Amino acid sequence: MPPKNLANNSHIDVEKIKTILPHRYPFLLVDRVVEINKGESLIALKNVTVNEPFFQGHFPQLKIMPGVLIVEALAQAGGILVYYSLGEPENKLLVLSKIEKARFRKPVTPGDQLRLEVKLLRLRHGVCQVEGKAYVGEELVGEGLVTASLVEIGEMNDRG
Repeated sequence: MPPKNLANNSHIDVEKIKTILPHRYPFLLVDRVVEINKGESLIALKNVTVNEPFFQGHFPQLKIMPGVLIVEALAQAGGILVYYSLGEPENKLLVLSKIEKARFRKPVTPGDQLRLEVKLLRLRHGVCQVEGKAYVGEELVGEGLVTASLVEIGEMNDRG
């Protein structure tokens, strides 16, 4: 199935993602966007490799991706969706404010590819809420609701 609502029917690759999200290695957890419906939903991918730095210290004998990083990957996918859903996103930053109903159903291990599916539930008054589900193949491995606040980047710099 071809991607929806992407310019020239192309994917959003990691280089473009780096222009949208402030995260960088090793904390950038979205490798590619394969489908986006502005203001509604997004599907992204995260390739989980054995050389991820968290595998060195998180159950090193049984390499399992930390659940909190699955939620972070969903939040980052949601951030990309919100970016494409805003009228003027360039000077805005999403700051995580709440995680609800997080559940982890199956372990994610090296060699897995996470499919991150997010739906925009609310975007108004500087607050957004995204429902996210993470899959490996067709199996649901994690899910949760993420709420974030939109702040002006200049406003953040003034506090620092």
